[in-house]
Amino acid sequence: MEYYKKLGVSKSASAGEIKKAYRKLALKYHPDKNSGDKEAEKKFKEISEAYAVLSDPEKKQQYDTYGSTDFHQRYSREDIFSNFDINDILNQFGFGGMSGQSASFQSGSRPGSGGGASFFNSMFNQSNGAGGCGGGTCRQPAKGPDMSYQLGVTLDEIMTGAKKTISLRKNGTTQNVTVKVPQGIEAGKRLRLKGKGGAAPNGGIAGDLYLKVDIEPHSSFVRDGDDLITDKQIPFSQAILGTSVQVESLEGKKFSVKVPGGIQADAKLRIAGHGLPKGPQGKRGDIYVRVGVKVPKELSDDQREAVESLKKVGL
Repeated sequence: MEYYKKLGVSKSASAGEIKKAYRKLALKYHPDKNSGDKEAEKKFKEISEAYAVLSDPEKKQQYDTYGSTDFHQRYSREDIFSNFDINDILNQFGFGGMSGQSASFQSGSRPGSGGGASFFNSMFNQSNGAGGCGGGTCRQPAKGPDMSYQLGVTLDEIMTGAKKTISLRKNGTTQNVTVKVPQGIEAGKRLRLKGKGGAAPNGGIAGDLYLKVDIEPHSSFVRDGDDLITDKQIPFSQAILGTSVQVESLEGKKFSVKVPGGIQADAKLRIAGHGLPKGPQGKRGDIYVRVGVKVPKELSDDQREAVESLKKVGL
């Protein structure tokens, strides 16, 4: 779903403009004003979902960074409507809460739950095709259990994005599942595969599969946000006099990095714009070369004599 299009605003719209657009559309499509109009009800749900995302700074940033498809791999509808109380929002706009004809939006709510969770439940049940119950309350088929697995990804896969096929054991059999790894994804994020979880009894809807991202160790780099850190050890003499070190990026580009004389241990030298991307359309992070000074465990006679000479002159 293209949220900006649903609300009729541009990607550069301010929070106030987004709120104003939603208020106008919510007034038009509110179920209490469109009794029995299924198309208006559908429109109201779509614009409310769009507003739930675009009015939340964190979700909006994720949506802007990763786009609609990748965003919905990261966020389930439960996530989208978390901390979003539809009644509270409508009361702010002066509409009043969901009542009367819109009571169907509140079906299945738990005692003490917010309007957002109830609103989600109705959307979810309807989107699964559970219609045809007339004016009464329908009992939805039981949904299968959600399943969670760790998904190991490499820095190279994070750099370019990748499709990975993984083998899962489900109900005593092996099932291959393909998942798209978005560029720049962070450790701990979850990718959601709808309907790939546990089977439901009595022909119900299968649960979802959540893949939690775990970054595999790399031989040269450690990730720090969108930046990459690599360690280079140099002799004491080069730390004093200056030198250069060679660095190869994840893409195979080679850099000669100048190390100034007198550099201190653990100082970082920056290669701008060659780190990881911040999402498919985001800017690149940097590479930092962390310089260490090698201290030999054993010295030859000549080395010991040279160090003794340095000691005499205060080095």
